[in-house]
Amino acid sequence: MSKLVKTKALYSLVPEYLAPLFDSCEYPWEMLPKIKEYILSLIKMGIPGYTLISENVLVGENVRIYPTATIEGPAIIGSGSEVRPGAFIRGNVITGAGCVIGNSSELKNCILLDKVQIPHYNYIGDSVLGYKAHTGAGTICSNLKSDGKAVVIHGDVDYETGLRKIGGILADGADVGCGSVINPGTVIGKNTSVYPLTALRGVYPSDCIVKSTKEIVKRV
Repeated sequence: MSKLVKTKALYSLVPEYLAPLFDSCEYPWEMLPKIKEYILSLIKMGIPGYTLISENVLVGENVRIYPTATIEGPAIIGSGSEVRPGAFIRGNVITGAGCVIGNSSELKNCILLDKVQIPHYNYIGDSVLGYKAHTGAGTICSNLKSDGKAVVIHGDVDYETGLRKIGGILADGADVGCGSVINPGTVIGKNTSVYPLTALRGVYPSDCIVKSTKEIVKRV
């Protein structure tokens, strides 16, 4: 399972402007401390078709931002994305193209690849979400342990991250049901679906259905 937590095993469809960041990190949580400076470097270089709409906020073409949404820089919002009413982007956020940032959802220090949907009342902090990943209404990425200690990723082996804040690491096509809690440092494999109201912890393999933390079945 150790390979299933590596960046290349979790993410296959990475936009060209994010490829250098993903390629430089063996494990996805290693990107988290680098997000701010990477965004600032992209803003300085510019991305074709993207426009600076306010200080350190770079937005692609055909983006819909509702008047009651708040975006604090540095941030990059991908082309064709939608930022719905009451959404709060707190800075250090990159979204790919065609993403949905839902009503009353909050994001900080995270990366969303293309076509990610966090459509209703979600919190996504210190997290990486892959292509077409989806979180159901009310799903929360808990990014800080109650004891405040550094997060350890519990797979077949334990990965000492040295980071106090890590939320969810969701691979391409991961789908988490409504009302679930993604505990700090949880990794969900490619195309794995999670039943609603599940408290997730640890590393979940790809192509599975997580019915509960004790019942995980392979897709047929």
